[in-house]
Amino acid sequence: MLVSLFTCPICHSPLQPAKDTWRCDGSLHPKQTSHPFDVAKQGYVNLLPVQQKKSKAPGDSQHSIHARQRFLAAGYYQPLQALICQQMTKLLQAKTDGKLSVANDKDKAQINWLDIGCGEGYYTQAMAQTGMDTLIAADISKPALASLAKVSKAANHLWYQQNTEDKKTASETPLKTAAIYPIVTSAAHLPLRVHRLTGISSIFSPILPAAFADVLQENGYLIIAKPDTGHLATIRDALFDHVREHDSDKFLPTLAPYFELLDTQHIRTDMRLSADALADLLTMTPYAYRARADNRQALLANTATQAFITEAKFVVYILQKIAAK
Repeated sequence: MLVSLFTCPICHSPLQPAKDTWRCDGSLHPKQTSHPFDVAKQGYVNLLPVQQKKSKAPGDSQHSIHARQRFLAAGYYQPLQALICQQMTKLLQAKTDGKLSVANDKDKAQINWLDIGCGEGYYTQAMAQTGMDTLIAADISKPALASLAKVSKAANHLWYQQNTEDKKTASETPLKTAAIYPIVTSAAHLPLRVHRLTGISSIFSPILPAAFADVLQENGYLIIAKPDTGHLATIRDALFDHVREHDSDKFLPTLAPYFELLDTQHIRTDMRLSADALADLLTMTPYAYRARADNRQALLANTATQAFITEAKFVVYILQKIAAK
């Protein structure tokens, strides 16, 4: 990366990453004050000022993160992970082949991607293998970023580490692993330079059309994954007296002024869940607090003697930023 992608969350001056401390140059501060941001021992950087927090510990708790890690490590959502990375690889290959227009600028020619609301990084780690240069992993949860950074550091994939591992596509074309930048931040206040990102992914995470459009390059991409109609229907029927169906498309009109919908992909997978796996799934979803405790307990008790059958259904949207007129 030739020029820093980042801006100071306090004064918006250019922010330069470094192994131990990120520091802005203070050029946009009235007193030319430089703000430092220390790199945590796990490898993440906290770019969420206290004034942008809505609670003392925003985002997912450590308990929820551990449940999600166990559930996802068992492979239940692997088909969705594979579909997202397949679509991303196609988009990035088109960019590499010159089908995505970028400015005649070496810095802008870099493939820079933002995974917003990345959590502990189940999808992020796979995205890093799709051929991009830089992958910014952003979430408001400090425990989630600590977990993601720890795994990335152990794999030698953090931005300051030497990357020696190559991956290959089906055509045997080598793909480098992206340099991962784990940052704690709010989706509403992205500490990023405008028009520098090739793409953004939002997997069950916030969607802020104007903020996303601001940081994307012309013709940049946006990938969104949501629960589809019928997602976990048997679980919801067991937990709630009245079930409201997922309306996955309801956010699309808010994107229309900024993005064009290129494609929509649907995927479904059957799941046989043990009591432990079902408990983890409930913990990592809003069902953990929206469902009545007695309903949750009854559902888990019934699963103690036989596997619970349900179906995961997802929809993935691929959009492209509309060129400025």
